[in-house]
Amino acid sequence: MTRRRQDGGTPLVWLASLVVVALTLGPVLYAVLGGFRTNAQLAADPAGLPRPWVLDNYRAVLTSGTFWTYALNSTVIATVTTLVTVVLGLMAAYPLARFHFRGREVVYLVFVLGLLFPLTVAIIPLFVLVTRDLQLGNTWWGVALPQAAFALPVTVVILRPFLMALPLELEEAAALDGVSRIGFFWRIAVPLSMPGVVTVGVLAFVGSWNAYLLPLLLLQGDRKTLPLGVADFSTQYSSDTAGVFAFTTLAMIPALAFFLVLQRRIVGGLQGAVKG
Repeated sequence: MTRRRQDGGTPLVWLASLVVVALTLGPVLYAVLGGFRTNAQLAADPAGLPRPWVLDNYRAVLTSGTFWTYALNSTVIATVTTLVTVVLGLMAAYPLARFHFRGREVVYLVFVLGLLFPLTVAIIPLFVLVTRDLQLGNTWWGVALPQAAFALPVTVVILRPFLMALPLELEEAAALDGVSRIGFFWRIAVPLSMPGVVTVGVLAFVGSWNAYLLPLLLLQGDRKTLPLGVADFSTQYSSDTAGVFAFTTLAMIPALAFFLVLQRRIVGGLQGAVKG
């Protein structure tokens, strides 16, 4: 019994895993295949395969200027969010990991408690702050900066163990060679913590790409992101189910591909954070 569990688990575990995979990938595959069908095919056989395969739905979306406008907005906002999150997260995690000062753990606890603070609770005050006080309504920065702020807690929690795991002897040797603390941070600490940096970067990018509530309140017109574009397209072309499937599939491909390409680094980064 013990050997069977070590080799691959019990049949019940495999069955549960298959059910989870089916529930997760089923809707995605249905949307992808639905984009290759016509509305007549969907009406006649909702669960069938494309017969024949139709490319017109995807072609119509890809040749639409609106789709690329939404994609550009999502890309810029996600990139800015990721860069701000990673840079500020590193700068916050480094002193919390390497410096010893009174109240260090209290400051770290504030970031940990930030994990329990949902965006929906602060959405109205945040809307007033961004639009009235900062005058950043309907701008990329107005969405990217709050998203980066809400991504900082998990960023600091993941990066701190990586920076704490660096040997003190390494820092002392660098100091003997004339390397300042800032130089040690950029030239040694950051490269050695790259698994954690990649992890938090991917999480920030994917979270920003899929964000809906904050862009919904702050963005209008040609500043909207792809999730908002999917909602608008679904409303405008509610009778074109196949077209909606195609638009939805193309909207989720970049974040999905980005996540799949770096999934091993993400797992390695999370494992390092737990071990640390």
